[in-house]
Amino acid sequence: MTEQSRSTGGSDAVVLRPRRVFWMSLPLALLLLGVFTTVAVLLRSEDTGVIFQASDQIAMIGVGVFLAAGAMLFTTPVVKADAEGVHVRNIVVSRYFRWDEVLAISFPDGASFARLELPDYEYHSVMAIQAVDRDRAVSGVRSLRRLHAAATRD
Repeated sequence: MTEQSRSTGGSDAVVLRPRRVFWMSLPLALLLLGVFTTVAVLLRSEDTGVIFQASDQIAMIGVGVFLAAGAMLFTTPVVKADAEGVHVRNIVVSRYFRWDEVLAISFPDGASFARLELPDYEYHSVMAIQAVDRDRAVSGVRSLRRLHAAATRD
């Protein structure tokens, strides 16, 4: 996960993104695109008893593009935090939490993602901080905890 900090009026802002998931999703996306393109090109090369048109080939490539884009969606999570709160964008859902709404930032044993602990035993997963990123995940959780502690001090 890439971590960037910048100073904003005496406090730090943190931007966190997953890193290893990019290097796992990119080859998968390229493989899907390559397989579907190859199948599309080979559709008309053999006589199988079925008549394939150019539109079928284009559709097959389109399916490959669609699946490759779906694989790359896993690289989109991001967390932006500052002294006021934290904005969490996961794959589909994006939410903003003020620090006074967050009880703690945790990374339970065996969990794939960090999470924001909320009142009433609820939590919100933070997919931008992933276990596979190891030291970067630890650094990211510590950065969020520092911001949370600074914002919730009485």
